[in-house]
Order: sequence, then C-alpha cells, then structure tokens
Amino acid sequence: MKGFEFLIKERENKPRDIGMTMVLDKGLGYESAKSLMEISADYVDYLKFGWGTSVIQDENIIKAKVEMYKDFQIIPYTGGTLFELAYMNNNVDLFFKRANELGFEAIEISNGSTDLSYADKIEYIKQAKDLGFHVLSEVGKKNPALDKDIGLEERVKYMNEELKAGSSKVIVEAREGGKNIGIFDKSGNAKADEVDYILDNISDKNKIIWEAPQKDQQVYFVLNLGSDVSLGNISTEDIISLETIRQGLRGDTLGKLD
Repeated sequence: MKGFEFLIKERENKPRDIGMTMVLDKGLGYESAKSLMEISADYVDYLKFGWGTSVIQDENIIKAKVEMYKDFQIIPYTGGTLFELAYMNNNVDLFFKRANELGFEAIEISNGSTDLSYADKIEYIKQAKDLGFHVLSEVGKKNPALDKDIGLEERVKYMNEELKAGSSKVIVEAREGGKNIGIFDKSGNAKADEVDYILDNISDKNKIIWEAPQKDQQVYFVLNLGSDVSLGNISTEDIISLETIRQGLRGDTLGKLD
C-alpha cells in the first residue's frame, strides 16, 4: 500500500498500452538499477539501454539487468544508435542474434545518425518483427539541421509506414536535451500546431511515444494530452517526478487534471 493510497488517481495497470513511460538508462550498475526499480517500477514501462552503452559493459551485468527489469514487468530494449552502429558495420544480422542472446526481447530501429534510407529502415523493422522482437522505431534526425529538412507531412508519413511495418510504438525524436529538434523550438517549448498535426494524421495516436526529457515538456503533454500520454527519454532521476505530474500531485498539474 502506498503512503497516501486514497489520494492516488487510478491508472491502467501494467502491462499497459497508454500512459507509458520510457526511461533512459545511461549505464546504471545492477544494484543501483535494482534499488531504483524497487521504488519506481510501477511507473516504468520501457527501459532503454541508451546509445551504445551496452557495448562497453560486461555481458553478465547486461543480462542480469535485462532479467531484473523484466521481473518488474518492464520491457528493456536496445537504443536505436546501437542498431545504427551495427548497420554501419554491416553486422545487423549478428546484432539481432546477440540482442537475443543477451535477453532483449525488444529493440529500437532508427536512422537518426546514419544514411540508412527509410525504405531500408522499413525492411529492418519487418525483419526484426519476423524474428520475434517487440519493435520500437524512432522518426527524426539527431542533427537539428538535418531534422529540419524533414517536413511535417513527411514525418507523419514515416510514422504511419513504420507502424504498418510492425513497430509497436513510434518515437518522436527529441534527443536527451529536448531543444531545437523535432517538435521543440530552441527554448525547448513544444510547437503546439505540429503536435496537433501529428495527432490528427497518425493512424493510432496511442502508439506515439513523445520524447520529453524536460519537466516543462512533460507538464505540457500531460496538461494538453492527458495523464495517459506516453512519454520517453525520461531520466532515471525523474521517474517519480513524472508520475507526480501525471497524478496531479505537484503545483504544475494540481487541480488541473480530470
């Protein structure tokens, strides 16, 4: 029982398909990760092994963390940069095989840092799906200048095509900083008209994960899209903070949610 259970808003129980929180693991040690999950696992749905961090960590630690996260009903997965690294080295098949050996049942497919074409990206999504992986895909470029070259209509087209190809969730790129990229301006403020356009034209809005690493961005999405919006790139330090925003337990959302 929670400390003040009678004040908690009911949310969909895990495993849930809405109101999901994707957390970024930047290389936590096993004990630190387990301790964190003991107090916050109820509020975490996806756990991304960020970038290529798993390349330089011992395989036994990775396996132990993957299984530990699964024990807490969390889906651990490899970040898109790791897939892109495998693509650059012509090792995608080996990457899929190794991910499976390490216990990952989910992976992210992206082309944010490489010249991987969207047509080839679709084929890799299908391949990963056929291999039995739970696939997440990310739309957008890491370089803000290149990201701006993707028109809004084109961006939504890619999102819909990736969902059709087999992605369980499609992630709207914002990187770890959340500024001057994707739907965020140079100050980190969401462009409301672009958010609305995506929502109006996506095949299933519940399959979107909005990367929102900053607190004000999280507040924006919860106030405008509701507590059951799915948010990503949440730091390990902000798991509890985000849930209090969802629950209307802090000044930013207190008394402002249905």
